[in-house]
Amino acid sequence: MELRTTLGTLADPHSPVEPLELRNLPASRLTEDLRTMVRIRQAEAAVGDMVESGEAKCPCHLGIGQEAVAVGICGALTARDRLYGGHRAHSQYIALGGDLTAMFAEILGKQTGASKGMGGSMHLYAPETGFHGSVPIVAGTVPVAVGAALAAKMDGSDIVAVPVFGDGACEEGGVHEALNMASIMKLPVVFVVENNLYSSHLDINLRQPFDSVARFAQAHGIESEVVDGNDVVATRLAMDRLVARARAGEGPGFLEAVTYRWRGHVGHREDIDVGVRRSSDEVAAWRARDPIRRLVDALISRKDMSEGEFNAMTTHVQGEVDSAVEAARQADYPPVKALIDMVYAHAAGGR
Repeated sequence: MELRTTLGTLADPHSPVEPLELRNLPASRLTEDLRTMVRIRQAEAAVGDMVESGEAKCPCHLGIGQEAVAVGICGALTARDRLYGGHRAHSQYIALGGDLTAMFAEILGKQTGASKGMGGSMHLYAPETGFHGSVPIVAGTVPVAVGAALAAKMDGSDIVAVPVFGDGACEEGGVHEALNMASIMKLPVVFVVENNLYSSHLDINLRQPFDSVARFAQAHGIESEVVDGNDVVATRLAMDRLVARARAGEGPGFLEAVTYRWRGHVGHREDIDVGVRRSSDEVAAWRARDPIRRLVDALISRKDMSEGEFNAMTTHVQGEVDSAVEAARQADYPPVKALIDMVYAHAAGGR
């Protein structure tokens, strides 16, 4: 394993944007990846509008700009695998096939929501797709995923567990305990870090001596890869390799995907007024590395798609999102008694 301490051009918003290499992958798969990224972005834009208007009352953390990470990693998983997300997990929920209406209903507190309206944006749940929940506790799902990987190994299953967390979570002790246990027990888990260079509003260079977090995996002898998280192809291929190793009993993996969120830590704004280094110039530079546009340009260059076909796709997906939002708005709120029903377990035949 190469010891990486700095990200170099991967973290430089002004570095040249290299064209995506499609690696002879079939157009059908790449087009579906593109469709999913567009679905994630348009759904999150709708959430942002709900936040701005005051319709959404719960905290909402948007990952607009980071869509390629979710689509790349989820494409390597099956519905039997177990993915766990953090507070910024709409993208993973959607990439695994989570129902859009249920997501919007959850954000609006409706009983048809993914968590029956009791959790909001940060507590999504769709185990039938492989999405086993998201929580706002930073790094909270990392040891849970290692527990799921331990259970899979003890059961003789080929299930792989995947916790998705940010660069800020790497400063939590539970992450390092989880890495250590996963390594010494050769557990089938792939740790995925969305390194967007900020923990809330604080630049990674003000929190850590190096901007690459893969060094933590290397310290525990865990196979790691560092990729351009705005390149869905590179992300998918790296995840494919790490998942295959873990599934074959060769031990854990660690994927560091370098990306950038266009919106702020929470809410719809860009947060250019609160970050120590975040600026309008920086955000604009990262927008030029748009993971969606880069894939579109590559598909057009290979003559797999036209600009008109892409526009038609975005229009169709926007219709799906609009319909899901409206259905969520029409759904009922849970009854007051559900507050108790969702907290206490009831014995069979009991009250």
